[in-house]
Amino acid sequence: MITTDKTRARLYNHFNTGRKFIQGKRRFSIYWTWSYPWEANQDITKMDNRFSTMTEVRRVSWPAFESIEYSEKMFLQGIAGTLELFHLSLLRFQLLVEEVTGIQPCVYQRIDQAGQRLPIDERILNDTDTLMVFGLDHMVTEQEAAPEEIEAIKQWLKRPGTCLILGPHHDVGTSQDMKERQMEYKHHGDPLVPRQQRFGKYTRSLMKGLGVPVENRFGLRPATLKGTTQLVPLNVNKDLDTHGLLKNVSSFVFHMHLPHYAVTTEDPNAIHVLAKQPIDLSNPHPFTEAGNREFNMFLWMPPTSERPGDILLADSTIFTTLFGGDESIEHFWRNLATFR
Repeated sequence: MITTDKTRARLYNHFNTGRKFIQGKRRFSIYWTWSYPWEANQDITKMDNRFSTMTEVRRVSWPAFESIEYSEKMFLQGIAGTLELFHLSLLRFQLLVEEVTGIQPCVYQRIDQAGQRLPIDERILNDTDTLMVFGLDHMVTEQEAAPEEIEAIKQWLKRPGTCLILGPHHDVGTSQDMKERQMEYKHHGDPLVPRQQRFGKYTRSLMKGLGVPVENRFGLRPATLKGTTQLVPLNVNKDLDTHGLLKNVSSFVFHMHLPHYAVTTEDPNAIHVLAKQPIDLSNPHPFTEAGNREFNMFLWMPPTSERPGDILLADSTIFTTLFGGDESIEHFWRNLATFR
């Protein structure tokens, strides 16, 4: 479900001139970690570790994308078209944030369509209060956070009121056992996802550099209410949600394969799991075979004396609307827009 704003002209190929700080109004920046050209130029005869082409999306989703605006006359039909779907599906979130804050979010790409590279540095950070890093780079494209980027974010997080939201996507098919990969594939049930699709080298390197004790694992299908794509309610730890980030939030957006954010530290105070999502048990998965019935969906690293800024973990698909959205997810977006 794509939302757009027909009252204003779309912009492209221009530069951010800087947004002024306004007390109580958060300035959002969204950073896609991919190399758009490298992702779009992947060999479509390869079986694994690439995005679908728009033609493949149309075939599997038929007739959802058979209107004129998604035809070859108006829309890219290769992998680039699928990447543009991500951009378009983020617009509803962008518009809501602008409505709440009065400030337009800025959207950046690590390497954009025109091959222009933009690392995370002061050009992005100086006028940003909330930075969202969406980890949709395939590992094979070798995107890693440079030491200078890690240091820049560390310094930025020393500024009170900052919030870093990390969203590494799924990591499917890590096993060398073909039967296990097939089990994962049957579990999530998305024919557009290959048997191996590993995302998030950039966000992983960033988390390592920042000391975030989390690893994105698997691609798990969330449980839904029977006959719908409405998610079964989250298991929320209200005692830990001291800022009300999940106030009036019962569920997030449906997506067929979501990452489990595995906590890799024994320190109970380092990071808090605020919400877990029940798993669809219709088809087995190695994670459920091990006895797990839910996965970590939304996490919070509280500020420390060395780091006044907050760090959150939430998958990028929570902010997109390709699979719809409801009042619950809009409550979550508003809570983030007014956080602190």
